[in-house]
Amino acid sequence: MERVAYFNNAATTFPKPEEVYSFTDKFYRKSGVNGGRGQNTSANKLTQETRELLLEMFHCPAKKVVFTPSATEAINIILQGIPMADNYNVYVSPFEHNAVMRVLNHLRGLYKLNIITLSVAEKGLCYDIEKIKYQFGENKPNLVIISHASNMCGVVAPINDICTMSHSYGAINVIDMCQTAGLINTDLSSDIYDFAVFAGHKTLYATFGIAGFICSGNIKPKPLIFGGAGIDSANPEVPDTVPERYEVGSQNTMAIAGLYAALNWIKERNIESIYLKEKDNLNKLLNILSLYENIKIITPADRVERVGIVSCTFNGYSSDNIGQILSEHGIEVRSGLHCAPFAHKFLGTFPAGTIRFSVGFFNTEDDFAMLRQALDYIYENS
Repeated sequence: MERVAYFNNAATTFPKPEEVYSFTDKFYRKSGVNGGRGQNTSANKLTQETRELLLEMFHCPAKKVVFTPSATEAINIILQGIPMADNYNVYVSPFEHNAVMRVLNHLRGLYKLNIITLSVAEKGLCYDIEKIKYQFGENKPNLVIISHASNMCGVVAPINDICTMSHSYGAINVIDMCQTAGLINTDLSSDIYDFAVFAGHKTLYATFGIAGFICSGNIKPKPLIFGGAGIDSANPEVPDTVPERYEVGSQNTMAIAGLYAALNWIKERNIESIYLKEKDNLNKLLNILSLYENIKIITPADRVERVGIVSCTFNGYSSDNIGQILSEHGIEVRSGLHCAPFAHKFLGTFPAGTIRFSVGFFNTEDDFAMLRQALDYIYENS
């Protein structure tokens, strides 16, 4: 098998820590059963300890963890389940994923929602807190949804500042942390954060099939799916308790085991050191890309916090063409719209899209050397 230089970590981090592979296999061979449908204490204990590790990571031991198969399902539970009414003002960042925007477009067909974009400077990609303050004053926020970090250009939102302001108006705040959970040390203990969504297979370095959200349990969205929850089986209604209200059906024990191992790996290495390693790899990537005059880099200003995601366009070529050439040279990236057409429209790269490079903890010098060779080839043959 030919070696691949992997620069698609925003889609899913790869490889995973060896501890994730080994622990998941070992645990599933020994205790791969439904923890909520029997007396298997190993599976039950693992699930509970995984919840506790997540709450410890986010410094919010009093909150609840709800597991879902994907972040998309978690977002649907929240947005389709919370109270809505005509003329609600719903604020979003200009970088929202289809997992958010398609749900809102569906809900706009049911309610007369006013979807308003939070103010971000097109030059430098910096959130304009003063303008956002004015926006909230002009149109009171009922719901605010923010991607903590853009999956297209890596800009990190100042969620504390924005959510503090919107909370003062009584808004419900939802943070999409799919690109930051396990990477940016974030304190979710404050009641300004109503819901925070995570995806195990991204910056948590876990496997597919496990995601969810963290909440206080005070706001209880209507369930999206109904069925057995392993408790109170005589009740014809789903339980009212969190997380059981949303965790109907059999949980993915194998994926929870992978998340458990990944959380321990992050804890042992320290979340700040993992972020520093990604920043170091991001700087290496930016230094290489900046060598080529045929590449336009879309990235925040230096003063703006960012994660290891960079979008680029190549003079004279479509993103699909460049993606194919890079693939032929063993470079794995993402081309197109990255499920975020809303962001591309904001940045003027719709409908052609971009080439997205995204680094992670495990990128090596060999990866960057392979990338340099591939970009040399494109430049010399342009």
